[in-house]
Amino acid sequence: MKVLYVRISSVIGQNSGRQKVNEKDFDLVIEDRVSGCIPFFDRDGGKKILNLLNKDIPFSLHVHSIDRLGRDLKDLINTIHFFKERGVCIHFISQGLRTTDDDGKENPISKMIISILGVVSEMERNQIRERQREGIELGKLRGAYKGRQQGSSEDKLKFLEKHKKVVDLIRKGYKGSEISSITGKHPNTITKIKRVLEFQIDSI
Repeated sequence: MKVLYVRISSVIGQNSGRQKVNEKDFDLVIEDRVSGCIPFFDRDGGKKILNLLNKDIPFSLHVHSIDRLGRDLKDLINTIHFFKERGVCIHFISQGLRTTDDDGKENPISKMIISILGVVSEMERNQIRERQREGIELGKLRGAYKGRQQGSSEDKLKFLEKHKKVVDLIRKGYKGSEISSITGKHPNTITKIKRVLEFQIDSI
């Protein structure tokens, strides 16, 4: 069975169509709308694929590009190794790479290229986050980030401690919509936590 795995970062702003150009060639299409920094098997789509393995259903996994599988290098390598150990070949379509040969053996050249591209993917993610931080700093200079106004009775540290789960997810690079889905917190609350965190990042 041929399984196509598709991932886009969020519900808004990205379209999965580019990754589904030849979806009729596949027996099953599994799609995730989640950040690439989230471990593969913590995603809904990752769990569905793991379920195929647990049911001993033979399949090959096809992904448009390496960064769609993940943007965290450690998790990316662990995920590829996990599938290799269980005889599942991963095909990276746009790069023309596969994790194993027809005889099931690991291709050392492909392994090297995949490792390099994995590093590039993680670097791209870090650059995106750096640009976001720069945008926040520019926003502060324009007065867009003013923090809590004077006279507020709520202690910032206690506020962040009360929402520690949200703070942890923010630090891990999760998007606001993802955090809202995971924690059940209103998006406005998450935005508020982000703003307070900017001024108290070293307090927790």
